[in-house]
Amino acid sequence: MTGNAKPLRSTYKASRVWAKVRHADTVNADVLGFTGTARHPKSLAVRLPDGRVALSQRLTTALASAIAPLLVPQAGQELTKTGDSYTPTEGDAVVEVVAGTTRHAVVFPVKLKCSDLQSVPGSPASTGRPTC
Repeated sequence: MTGNAKPLRSTYKASRVWAKVRHADTVNADVLGFTGTARHPKSLAVRLPDGRVALSQRLTTALASAIAPLLVPQAGQELTKTGDSYTPTEGDAVVEVVAGTTRHAVVFPVKLKCSDLQSVPGSPASTGRPTC
């Protein structure tokens, strides 16, 4: 999302010499867990670069199908700071997300990011599970 803003102390000018303000950034986020089932995840619990853990908006069918083989559920449930529950997962899945930069940021998953999982023992590649 983008918008325009004028400096607080300036008056309105018809030429609109305003600065463009971004309210969201595209970043890579580590997948910590999911909601729904591992075969049909509804949303992802992700760790954003600033350390916050957030639940994403609902996954598209294509993204859910791509990430499902990489989700290896662990026992129990975890909670975000806001109290949202998710099933933790092991692995090194990374997704590209559009994350709001405001205090109550909304996280929109965009795509699965591929990484070199071949050399990591226990990775999806070494266990017969597909990589991205």
